[in-house]
Amino acid sequence: MSKRGLGKGLDALLSTSSLAREKQQVATQSQTLSSDGQLTELSINSLRPGIYQPRKDMAPEALEELAASIQSQGIIQPIVVRNVGHDQFEIIAGERRWRAARQAGLKMVPCLVKNVQDRAAVAMALIENIQREDLNAIEEAQALERLQDEFELTHQQVADVIGKSRTAVSNLLRLNQLEAPVKKLVESKQIDMGHARALLALEGDVQCEIAQAVAKKQLTVRQTEDLVKKCLKPNSSEKNSQKTVTHKKFRYV
Repeated sequence: MSKRGLGKGLDALLSTSSLAREKQQVATQSQTLSSDGQLTELSINSLRPGIYQPRKDMAPEALEELAASIQSQGIIQPIVVRNVGHDQFEIIAGERRWRAARQAGLKMVPCLVKNVQDRAAVAMALIENIQREDLNAIEEAQALERLQDEFELTHQQVADVIGKSRTAVSNLLRLNQLEAPVKKLVESKQIDMGHARALLALEGDVQCEIAQAVAKKQLTVRQTEDLVKKCLKPNSSEKNSQKTVTHKKFRYV
């Protein structure tokens, strides 16, 4: 994905949402993360995670690798924070770097301190994290939903803000309708977004059972689509429950 500058995304957000009336107040803050703010070193214990961090799964192995890199090379890209008072700073971007730095035993970390209002900070954190390439589909879908709900945006407005097509945004947002166990399969990469989109035609336990079968059998997206169609169109002579139909389709797989 070609990344869109955070400043442009924030500017679009302030122009298209209920935040428009605040645009003038934060005009000087809607630059890219690296182009303004005060660069300084802060105590690592004075930082705290932001409440709009979409990443839930920070793999221990990946953190260990980053911690080792930080020990040998230091933190190359400053952590972006904002002052929330009492010598405490909330992370806008860079929580993974912060966690790895703690693991590496650093006492001080380079930070870019930005003077932004609460709503602008929320927008910046959400946009920056959504534009990351290493979020899984569920994390991205949930972050998009927060962005949409927080600022009362349409799918098209979300697309304009983050630099994706409206179709891509709509498809991602639909993943939030998946059952929780199916979301976990997507997060763990046992099934991908194509499988998940096909499974959205099913509901409840049936969706979960079919998803487990898809993961276990390592079905392709086309095979998954065919299986879902068979579940939705049982033979008219069958009078058993949908659950019975589901198990029959497992045998078909």
